[in-house]
This record gives sequence, structure tokens and C-alpha cells, in this order.
Amino acid sequence: MEEVKLWRDKRERDMYDSFADLYAIIKTTEKLEKAYVRDLVSSSEYEAECLKLIAQFRTLHSALRGTVPSLERFAEAYRLDAPAAINRLLVSGVPATVEHRSAAISSGGGSSASAAAVAECVQHFITAMDSVKLNMIAVDQVHPLLSDLSTSLAKLGNGLLPSDFEGRTKVRDWLARLAKMGASDELTEQQARQLHFDLESSYNAFMAALPNSGKSDALLISYDLEAQLLIETTMLLMYIL
Repeated sequence: MEEVKLWRDKRERDMYDSFADLYAIIKTTEKLEKAYVRDLVSSSEYEAECLKLIAQFRTLHSALRGTVPSLERFAEAYRLDAPAAINRLLVSGVPATVEHRSAAISSGGGSSASAAAVAECVQHFITAMDSVKLNMIAVDQVHPLLSDLSTSLAKLGNGLLPSDFEGRTKVRDWLARLAKMGASDELTEQQARQLHFDLESSYNAFMAALPNSGKSDALLISYDLEAQLLIETTMLLMYIL
């Protein structure tokens, strides 16, 4: 009986190998999410493994954008029932522990942790907005910045921000949109303008939601970062001219 091969050449074989890797990542993430919910793994073990799976997924998904434009369709084609994995890998982009880590910040004695978390959020907001202003609008330029911002907002938790803070939702929506594009794709002028508007409005809402002490620290950080960016931009222009 003649053996039937799935591939005709090395390129197709590599593609099917990548499909198998993607399938394994999705299945493993789904099992990890269920294990975490059932308290079968510790938070630290879950977070370490989840971060690794998310990093592997982003690398592989970026390489397969031409052949796997939709993760949902891939899961449907290969009969993968993995809603938790798709949400974690494609929509959230951060471990559940990071999303829900607010106890240390909101509990007593967490003022220094709160200040550090606020500083991180301010830094990522300003970096993302300035990058869009400087026309750094390729997906592989924008996505890491928004991912960092999403992670920092999740770390802040609900201790200082309301649980329904719209900025979190807007950033997650943009991450989901970018995940469906190719790494070298660029935002259109209209998309870039909308992204900057969403970031700016979210940043203003973020500042308005902070208590007075946190707001003062955040404003100082904001001024320092903007001054630093102005200096760096001026030096770059002097070098070019």
C-alpha cells in the first residue's frame, strides 16, 4: 500500500509542522487555563507557563499570518474546542494572574507598589501615544507597546481604577484587531488617528480616576517623560540636519 503524504515539498512540510505546533500551543493553553481555574497549579507556575505559551503563540502566529489569517477558523477546521485558550492568546494577551493582580496594590502598605504601578502605566501610555505621533504605525511596532500597556493596566487592578475603566477595554480591542493583521502591515491614517484618540482619551480618564496623591506622582512622571522625549527628538533632528 502506497504511503500518502500530506506535503509535496519541504515548504509544505514546514507549514504542517507549524500547524501542529500551533495546535499544541492552543491545546496546552486550554488545559492550563482549566488547571488554574480548578486550582491544580499554583499562581506562579501558571503565570510562568502562560507567559511562555503567549510568547510562543505570538512568534508562531506572526509567521503564519499568510496561511492562518483567523485563529477561530483554524480552531474550527481542526475541531479545537478551546474558548479559554483563544481568549487568553488572542484577546487578553496576558495571564489571568496579571489581569486580576490587585490585592497587593489595594491592601494596606501598598502605597509604594501603587506608585510604581501608576508610573509604569503613565510611561506606557506616553510611549504608545508618542510612537503613533512619530508615525511608528506598523503592527510589529504598535502591538508590543499596547501589550505592555495592557499588562501594566492589569497589574494596577481595581485598587486605584474603577473595575469598568474603559481604557482597559479599548486597549484589548486594539490588541485583538492588530492580532488579525500581518506584522509588516501598517495602520491607515484613519486607524492611526483613531488609535491616538483612544489612547489620549484613555490616558485622560486614567489621570482623572487617580487619587490626588497618585495623580501628583503621575503628573511628575508625565512631565519627565515628555521632557526626555523632547530632548531625544531634538538631538535626532540635529544629527539628521
